Amino acid sequence: MHSCSGFSRRGLLAAGGTAALTGLVGEGLSTRLAYASGTYTGDTLVVLSLRGGFDGLSAIAPIGDPEYYRARPGIALPKTQAIAGDTMFGLHPGLSPLLPMWKNGQLAAVHAVGQPNPSRSHFDAMEEMERAAAGTSVRTGWLDRMLGLTGATGPLAGVSLGTAMPNRLLTGPAVDVSMRSIDTFTLSGEGENRPVAAALRAMYASAPPLLSGPALAADAALTATTSLRANAYTPANGSAYPKTALGDALRDVARLIKANAGLTVAAVDSGDWDMHEGLGTAVKGQRMYDTLYDVSLALAAFAADLGPASMKNVTVVTVSEFGRRVAENASRGVDHGHGNAMLVMGGGIRGGKVYTKWPTLAPAALADGDLAATTDYRSVIGEILQKRCGIGSLSAIFPEISPSSFGLAIAR
Repeated sequence: MHSCSGFSRRGLLAAGGTAALTGLVGEGLSTRLAYASGTYTGDTLVVLSLRGGFDGLSAIAPIGDPEYYRARPGIALPKTQAIAGDTMFGLHPGLSPLLPMWKNGQLAAVHAVGQPNPSRSHFDAMEEMERAAAGTSVRTGWLDRMLGLTGATGPLAGVSLGTAMPNRLLTGPAVDVSMRSIDTFTLSGEGENRPVAAALRAMYASAPPLLSGPALAADAALTATTSLRANAYTPANGSAYPKTALGDALRDVARLIKANAGLTVAAVDSGDWDMHEGLGTAVKGQRMYDTLYDVSLALAAFAADLGPASMKNVTVVTVSEFGRRVAENASRGVDHGHGNAMLVMGGGIRGGKVYTKWPTLAPAALADGDLAATTDYRSVIGEILQKRCGIGSLSAIFPEISPSSFGLAIAR
């Protein structure tokens, strides 16, 4: 949809393209578009998409695997520079802002994860990761399917925050809202002499839910954030968010959580992970170090802002469309690969360790030159959904997938 004042099957676009209500208008839509609050008692799930292909072999380096150093003579993390970990894995120093979370057991990593039918195409791989239903005809996003099962139908139950527009993660019948920020979330054209919101309410007051749902839910979301926009927000506990797109997005996620706005799922993005060249060594000023550090600063500020009382009911999980090749290239970077690492953070996480079924980096163990994926990323999320979010069977979210048995999440 291109007009910022029109409607389409996709939903309502507001604030000059900086905010949108998403959800399918048409086939598959149901009366749960009504925006009465549902009851949900599980964790707020925050999905951080590391777009471009995160290099898990740099972030959570297999320092105990000798093949790692043979494959990456110029960019491998030296054992002496690892800031935490064990004899097999070491954390990149760019993750240092998160070191307290690691040490207090609220941050963990899962390594050698991937998805079936891997692709080295950014678009295809992310499309499949967010649909998360390989081998089926399911077209919705897994986060939309999860949201539908929670029974949480409030106007702010599902939110995508930041500069990225809604993606396949939230595609489907569950209404969610996308906004650049809380403070800029306004209805396009609304003004003292242009009561657009009132006109929308009147226009759809008698319409069937199939037609009225998205417009009225958008109005409900705008109303629900009115008080937040009216009051300046000061992060708690001395938290200092970096002035980055991710920092701003996580700041607003924390704001919604602390306002008890009914937030169930939040989607945020971090780009710039496509490091084909100049990935760099593990020191400040190098590309991987600085990118990891910026993301870590934002996550650390988010945790500090919420504090232990709120973080005990929040889980953050990172996903990326694919990992990178094991061997560095001639440009001291790494090309598109397969197996990867995920980060999981929250008060209900058994952290301070790397969970994996490590396949090794021996040449015979590689998958066409890539780290083999021994764990389906959906099974990791599945364990979190069951233990932290109160989801029973995973079949409606991740067809034919069982939760991982790592024990990384503590049952509520």
